[in-house]
Amino acid sequence: MLGLPRGAEWIIILVIIVLLFGPGRIGKIAGELGRSIKNFREGLGTKEEESPEPEKKDEAK
Repeated sequence: MLGLPRGAEWIIILVIIVLLFGPGRIGKIAGELGRSIKNFREGLGTKEEESPEPEKKDEAK
């Protein structure tokens, strides 16, 4: 049955990633991925720090 990888499977996946990219390059890739996600969220106009709350002007009536 296919599903999410478990403990030993994650270790195998991580070993393959380290062999493909090398330990030094993985940090660069992770940093670039984080920056691109941040830029994407800023482009959408949503930030985690700024969660606007709906104004409740209509409820006072």
